[in-house]
Order: sequence, then C-alpha cells, then structure tokens
Amino acid sequence: MNRFWAGAVFSLLAVAALSPTLFAQESRPNVVMIVVDDLRFDEYGAGGHDYLETPNIDRLAAEGAMFSSAYHATPLCSPNRASLLTGQYASRHGILDNTSRSYASHRLALFAKDLQAAGYRTAHVGKWHMGNDPTPRPGYDYWVSFAGQGKTNDPEIFEDGQTHQVEGYITDIFTDRGIQFIQQESNQPFFLYVGHKAVHPEAIQFDDGRVDLSKGRTFIPAARHAGQYDGETIKRRPNYGFPDQEAASKPVLRQALEMKHSPEIEDAFADFLDHGISDDTVQRRAEMVLAVDEGVGRILDTLEELGILGNTLVIFTSDNGYFFGEHGLSIERRLPYEESVRTPLLMRFPKLVEAGDRPDGLVLSIDLAPTVLDLAGIEIPDHIQGLSLVPMLSGQSDQVRTVAYMEYFSHENPFPWTVNLDYRIIRMGKYKYIRWIRFDGQAELYDLEADPYEQRNLIDNPKMKNVISELEQHLQVMSAEAMGL
Repeated sequence: MNRFWAGAVFSLLAVAALSPTLFAQESRPNVVMIVVDDLRFDEYGAGGHDYLETPNIDRLAAEGAMFSSAYHATPLCSPNRASLLTGQYASRHGILDNTSRSYASHRLALFAKDLQAAGYRTAHVGKWHMGNDPTPRPGYDYWVSFAGQGKTNDPEIFEDGQTHQVEGYITDIFTDRGIQFIQQESNQPFFLYVGHKAVHPEAIQFDDGRVDLSKGRTFIPAARHAGQYDGETIKRRPNYGFPDQEAASKPVLRQALEMKHSPEIEDAFADFLDHGISDDTVQRRAEMVLAVDEGVGRILDTLEELGILGNTLVIFTSDNGYFFGEHGLSIERRLPYEESVRTPLLMRFPKLVEAGDRPDGLVLSIDLAPTVLDLAGIEIPDHIQGLSLVPMLSGQSDQVRTVAYMEYFSHENPFPWTVNLDYRIIRMGKYKYIRWIRFDGQAELYDLEADPYEQRNLIDNPKMKNVISELEQHLQVMSAEAMGL
C-alpha cells in the first residue's frame, strides 16, 4: 500500500473512532470557509507581519490551529480555488490555469454538493474566478458572486438571479451577505464559503473578461483604512533581490527575469514591473486586509450571538501567495518558492481543536474538502484526492502525509516572461524538490531547515544523489496519481 492510500485509510479509521461521541447527526458542525485572494502566508499579525494588526484573524490562531507547513496544490487563483472546493489536483479537475473555463466550472465535483445532499444549507459568497460567468454553480442554495475580477468599490454583483450594482466596499458587502445567510440558516447545519476579492488589486477590465495590466494596478483599501499605514516599512526577507550567486544556481528563473527586464518588456510594462516590491504596495495591501479582519470579527460575533460559535468550524486561508521582491520577483505569485506556494491556514473548532495548536505536518489545499466532509459525518467520495486533517486536528497524529506534491501549468498569461515555466514540486522531510517540466534536466533542491529562504540550490551536490533519486521517484508516482492514473 503506497503512502497516499495509507494516509487515507488512517484518516478514515481515526474519524470513525471519533464519530460516535463528537459528530452525531444532531450536532453536525456548521462550516465557514474564508478565502482571501493573493494573501501571503505571513501577511497577518499572528503570521509575522511587521506592522499589520489583525486581532480577529489572530483570534482564530489563538483559539484554534495555525498550520506552519500548509501549501497550495497549485499556487494560482483559478486552479487552486477549484482544488479547495473539490479536494482534487488541477490535473484531475481540469482547471489548469486562469483561462476562463465557465462551462467546465459548472461541472466540477464540488464538495458543497455532498454537504447539500446530506441536509446542509450551502452558500457561496464572493469571488469564483473559474470562468467569468457569475451565475450559480450546482451545490449551493444561496449564491452571490461577480463576473471576472469584479470591482472594489460599488461593484456589480450577481444575486437573486440577476446582476445589479451595489454601493459600498466589496469586502464589506460580502461580509454582509455572509452574515445574512448565517442568521437565516442558524437553526440547521450550514456551509458558508466567503471568497474575498481582497487583497487583489484593481485592473483595467474589458467586457470580454480580458484585463490590461500594462498601466499598472492599484490596491484599494476601504476609505476608512486608506493611509493608516503610511510611512511603515517591512523588514525584507534575506532572499530579497537576486544576487549573482543565487542567479547562477537558478538558470530557469534567471532566463525568465532576463526576459522580464529586456527593453521590450520594460517598455510595455513601464508602470508595472516594480509594482509588488515597493513599501507603498505593502502598505496598501495591509490596509486592504483590515476590512477582511473586521469581517472575520463580525462573523465570529454573529456566530457567538446566535449561540453556535462553539459548533462552527471556521477556516481561514488564501488561494496563492505573493512576492515582495524575493528572488527578484514582484508579481509572479505563480512560481515555486515559499512566498508563493505556502498558504496561511487557520482552523478554529473548539470541540476538536486545542486552542493555540501549531501543527507542523505537511498539508495541502486539497485536504480541506475531505476534512469538512469528515467532520460533517459524510463519507469521503473516491474522487477526492486530499486527506482529512481530523487526525492532526484531534491530536491523534502529527501528520496525515509524509510527502506533498504540487503542480503548476503555465499558460498565455499577461506576463510573457512566465510562459513555459511549468513545474512539479515534492516536499518531504526537510527537502523541497522542483522539477522544471519544459526545461530538460533542469531541477532545484533545497534543504529548508538549513536554507529556509531557498538561496542555495543543491541539485549539483554529489552528496544529494540518493535524495534526488528518491524525490524524483515520488514525483513520478504522485504526478500519475494526481491525474487519477
């Protein structure tokens, strides 16, 4: 039995032992899943941000579990959102990139369908982004969304069967709609998904869904928060920039950055290339998070007022990370380094999770769907590829997987220097192995204990030969499993 299936069997056995006392039909937990767009793993107070204050998000960390080794199955908006909501890898669910796949996204095996079939009331509130079509997907009793990337202020949203404009700040609007759903459905088990547009910037968008990034983008906080962090600076990580020594060991990245800084690209993207590096950008992003944090607090207060907070699993995470100049990167959140592939993951559920828990076992975004179904007492369907985290949350095990697999499929995106940068990743123990798919023989290996900032590529170190062989074997096996083979 391979490790993938061994982990799944262990998880099912563990929850079966817990179910009689914790998860009886009449006390099935409510679930609130909050997904923030482009939020880094360290972009909130408890996560280590230098000045951003997020007391409500921090409350989730203090009263629940904060995972230190959680990763995106694919560090890109559309594929990873599909992975969160199906429990499948991108190579299985088919949402491979940010190309609009509206029709396909109506046919996804969403875990909300399983909850709905089991008697849960279900709601999707916020960003969908697996296709520009804002209309409801199967599995939801209540649906509020918008086309494409939407607008930050006074957005047009789709609800009650039609699109109409709503006055206000989009983060607040989605919080309002989520609270209304909770209040209406509090007498029965419910699942609420809140997909914030924050902290995604505004871009020029055309009617057909295309965006024009050549003139830059703007991070827009709520008016009440604008300027709150003026003058603040963050301490740059040791891997900020791209020194010659590091560049020599990363030929694929070096080639991409050389193209990015070619005269043709710099001329076309003159207002955009340093977009993600400046302190001003970090300040505005932090100010956008303040409305998210207030929304988390309002949701927690509502649950508490209704007397159901103790029986509600609250999940807080994001769809991909973001670079602030690490490895010379500023906006290429899709690349395989920790700032992009690691995710914030907080889970509060006092019936099971000890306050202040800090699990360090490997976790993937595909693990959230089976965890929710597990806690709801619903059999996990065979098509779900993630593993339930119940053994970790309950303290029965330090890990549910010993190996984590990640994948990325490049596409004709707005950033020409990132095309053809397909890769696969294996995380195991202290090692991280990156295989560049379209560059024959190109790979990277990092010892994350000795080199947490991924500055020393060990791929040519002869002492690593056996380690590389083992990691490559895992990559071959798990890439096939990800496709369902």
